[in-house]
Amino acid sequence: MSAGSSFANLPSPTGVSPSSDEDVDSLPSSSVSSTSISPSEEEAYSDAEREWRESLQQLELLLTMVLVPYMGKYFGRKAAYWGWAKYMEWKYPVSIEITSPTIFKGAGMIEAAATL
Repeated sequence: MSAGSSFANLPSPTGVSPSSDEDVDSLPSSSVSSTSISPSEEEAYSDAEREWRESLQQLELLLTMVLVPYMGKYFGRKAAYWGWAKYMEWKYPVSIEITSPTIFKGAGMIEAAATL
C-alpha cells in the first residue's frame, strides 16, 4: 500500500495533499515539562519503580507457586470428600457425619500442606 493510499476511497480536496510530511515534521520531538527533574531525582524514581516491579513480581510468584496450588489442593480434597460422602450415602445405607468440623478443616489444611 502506498503512502498516499487509504482504505477509504474518498476524494481529496483540490490543492491539498492527502498526507504531507511537513505536518509530521512540525511536531515537537520531545515533550517539555513545566517542572524540571534533577538527574538524582530521576534516578531515585527509576530505582523506586524498579523495586516496585520486583516486589510485584515476587507477589506474583508467591501466588502462582505457593498460594494457588495450596488452595487448589485444599478445595480439591474438600470436594473429593464431599463427593465420596454423597456417593456412599447413595450406594449404601450409611450416614456420613463429621463430628468436629474444625478438626476436619485443620486436618485438611495440614494434609494439603504436607506434600508442597
